[in-house]
Amino acid sequence: MIKALMIESENVTRFHQVDRQPLGAGEVRVGVRHIGLCGSDLNTFKGLNPLVQLPRIPGHEIGGEVLEVGAGVDAGFQIGARVIVMPYTNCGTCSSCRKGRLNACRYNKTLGVQQNGGLAEEIVLPAAKLILNDTLVPRRLALVEPLSVGFHAVARGRVGKGDKVAVLGCGMIGMGAIIGAVAAGAEVLATDISPEKRALAERFGATLTVDAGADVLAAVNDWTGGDGVDVALEAVGLPQTFTQAIDLACFAGRVVYIGYSKAPVTYDTKFFNLKELDIMGSRNATIDDFRAVIRHLETIGDQADALISKVFAFDDAEQALPYWDSNRNSLKVVIER
Repeated sequence: MIKALMIESENVTRFHQVDRQPLGAGEVRVGVRHIGLCGSDLNTFKGLNPLVQLPRIPGHEIGGEVLEVGAGVDAGFQIGARVIVMPYTNCGTCSSCRKGRLNACRYNKTLGVQQNGGLAEEIVLPAAKLILNDTLVPRRLALVEPLSVGFHAVARGRVGKGDKVAVLGCGMIGMGAIIGAVAAGAEVLATDISPEKRALAERFGATLTVDAGADVLAAVNDWTGGDGVDVALEAVGLPQTFTQAIDLACFAGRVVYIGYSKAPVTYDTKFFNLKELDIMGSRNATIDDFRAVIRHLETIGDQADALISKVFAFDDAEQALPYWDSNRNSLKVVIER
């Protein structure tokens, strides 16, 4: 038996003893050392995640170490080797998989969402879903997956040098988009209601930040000489930011939706045509996005620690989601074992 944290019901988390998973061919037993909590975990805790059936072990932002390997696993997976988890599944046969876009698999089951996650002493995973890494500080391994989601949106939006980019929302996914866009050579205007998150966005390279409750369109027009931004990246998931992204994009611009609105969104669709916009969704991340984030974290070193707001010991993990619920300005809560 192993110790795992479960979200039992709305606003209730509790440790349980659960069966140790068997280890099959091609699989690796991973000792979970660091795990970041995601907005999806918080929504599950609040009873707002329609994709989750309770009880559920949350957690998909995982850094760990190899405890045991199954038959046929590559020799590089030595006992004690550090790994980053890619928490998505792919069926290999749906239209997305056939196109090579495994991140958008129709039948994906993300750890902690459609299946139990990693907030446990250990987890068994296919070796193909693990990235070996001995260069990052262990705590930073848990930052790779959430930042990769933002980097993927930047790639979807074809962000490049000289682009002016608006990132709506400076949560962890938005921060990944900000960091990724700056790394691609773009200038970034970022919006959020939190002054603390706006300050952090500037620390990570945003040229300008705007209170999301202010006149964002006026600020963008002033910043771009009335043109609008080349790329608008939505990382909030509210109807008003979905439509705002269309307003902020320039003629012949691009819009990328990372968040998803839980309420219907009403558009004046004429701007889709008049501006001839490219409007795209962005889901999860690819192995290339993970590798790009790892390279970037290796470059910025200790600066990455500013992304972590609060660390809980594993034995105190029952307190982590209630803490985040009461401290919504926190960017990333990490559990350490």
